[in-house]
Amino acid sequence: MSVPSITALRLTGAAHRADLPLLVLGPSLGTSASTLWGRCAKGLTDVFDVVAWDLPGHGHNHAVPEEPFTMAELAQGVLRVVDEILEQRDQFRGPFAYAGDSVGASVGLQLLLDQPDRVTSAVLMCTGARIGDRSMWTGRIGQVSVSGTPVMVSGSAERWFGPGFLEREPKAASELLHALQDADDQGYILVCQALADFDARERLGEIEAPVLAVSGATDTVTPPDGLREIAEQVKDGR
Repeated sequence: MSVPSITALRLTGAAHRADLPLLVLGPSLGTSASTLWGRCAKGLTDVFDVVAWDLPGHGHNHAVPEEPFTMAELAQGVLRVVDEILEQRDQFRGPFAYAGDSVGASVGLQLLLDQPDRVTSAVLMCTGARIGDRSMWTGRIGQVSVSGTPVMVSGSAERWFGPGFLEREPKAASELLHALQDADDQGYILVCQALADFDARERLGEIEAPVLAVSGATDTVTPPDGLREIAEQVKDGR
């Protein structure tokens, strides 16, 4: 078993944060917790104690495993750091709400399946019970193996941002693309390998916690049909 090391970033500064329910935020491939979630979290800290986590080789997480890991092992790494935070709150193995984007949402699905008594509700964004196909991930792994994560910047700018976003939000777009450029090549590749093997379509009906699936209308990699499938197949989805 190869459980990757995960780092968490507190996005709540409130002194009374331990009195609030815990919300765990998961990133997308090539982004960091702070660049993806920082601005959003500011609107949530009155309601939740907000913690985001970084993928191996991304953001504040400089630990990159030597061996490949599965989505289940990635989720286990996330759960370990969440359990450390819950222990600090005197809530050993306590419950938490979850929201994730892309692979961060794939981890959310895995946690909903593996820890049904722990995840109280989940928001799953721009994801799928299966994202793309193996050839897509193999191609991306090949590109990054040869040229590094900077080779992904121009294509990601087209995939990540809807029409007009770059013009409306140049600072946010620049920060996200810089996070991608700075991501460790091997860390990025290992996450791609985990995504290539991930397929939870046959198990969606096991998920009982409330799930909100959110899609971008112009998203080509994780189109609305994939999110609709999640919402319709889980027991309490919209």
